[in-house]
Amino acid sequence: MADAQEFLKDFPLLNRQINGKKVAYLDNGATTQKPEQMIQSLCGYYGGCNANPHRGAYALSVQATDIYEGARKRTAQFIKAGRPEEIIFTKNATEALNLVAYSYGLHKVNAGDEIVISVSEHHSNCVPWQMVAKAKGATLKYIYLEKDGNLSAEDIETKITERTKVVAVTQVSNVLGLKNDVKAIVKKAHSVGAVCVVDGSQSVAHMAVDVSDLDCDFFAFSGHKMLSPMGIGVLYGKYELLDAMEPFLRGGDMIEYVEEQDSTWAEVPAKFEAGTQNVGGAAGLVAAIDYLEKIGFDRIEAIEADLLNYALPQLRELPFIELYGCDSTRDNKTGIIAFNVKDVHPHDVASILDSDGVAVRAGHHCAQPLHRYLGQNATCRASFYLYNTREDIDRWIESLKKVRGVLGYGA
Repeated sequence: MADAQEFLKDFPLLNRQINGKKVAYLDNGATTQKPEQMIQSLCGYYGGCNANPHRGAYALSVQATDIYEGARKRTAQFIKAGRPEEIIFTKNATEALNLVAYSYGLHKVNAGDEIVISVSEHHSNCVPWQMVAKAKGATLKYIYLEKDGNLSAEDIETKITERTKVVAVTQVSNVLGLKNDVKAIVKKAHSVGAVCVVDGSQSVAHMAVDVSDLDCDFFAFSGHKMLSPMGIGVLYGKYELLDAMEPFLRGGDMIEYVEEQDSTWAEVPAKFEAGTQNVGGAAGLVAAIDYLEKIGFDRIEAIEADLLNYALPQLRELPFIELYGCDSTRDNKTGIIAFNVKDVHPHDVASILDSDGVAVRAGHHCAQPLHRYLGQNATCRASFYLYNTREDIDRWIESLKKVRGVLGYGA
């Protein structure tokens, strides 16, 4: 698509060659590539004002503090949080979701209570809740899927009950690429007095997110999936909930006073940010947010929709391709396509595509319960982003046509 061509110049890695061919990077669900603007921001911090934030009275430390706290304010604006203090910086969404499980779940869920999650969850929004359920004697219940891959409306209505204390769902499935009606799920959770935890890892880079409008209690995402460095993540939480929660990690910079036998904690958000924080990552996150908002999410969604509409009809013409989550209405589908090549293991498919410079994911994508529900051990996944083009799709499709022949199956 012509719109995407103008962004390619900003991404140095996309000009690399893999196996003698320019890379067609279709693994954006795992991590996105990084624009030069973000890279320069990261280098600018480490080259020009690197210091420990919050702890020094000298100029460099003050500057580092300003960058870090400025990033908190900018992130709050980005997802439309009510106040900057509702933003907790973590190293990724996994840590953010574990923070909620440990600091909220273990203290608020009791024996006989219920936790409800969807079968589509990434392990990061599944395994921590398994831990809480086992530790507290609670019941973990699953929302299953309709035939088209969307969450069962009946399960949402019947499995979220007066005994439910936590509902944890992804906004967009990292395997099927389908959007969930999070706002409706939040409303249902609140109607029975439960909190709702949303995994936004596959949404914030692709669509505008308004946590105040969603009314979710917690929202987590990773920076590296939205153009910023690895090692920076975000947990949004409603202030009154965060204020009442115990800290997740304990040590430097999250304390108010330490006596020999006891300690008191700093105010939110500091009490959840023990130790020296990733100021460079926060600076990079701001640069990524600025880059995305300059383009605009309407434009990003249009690019991904064009690629999806271009790819799916071609894939359906290939009799050896099995598709998952592609029968839903088009406006509910994001730029993620899960597929398999009949008779060929997904890892073999990915390796053969790689020989043509095409990068896709293969495996269970940290979503084994979903794969078991689909009757698959693994799938391949192609995931699009703002810098992908129809040429990338063409190369992917042409390479797929070779896969079975390479392994001796014929067409």
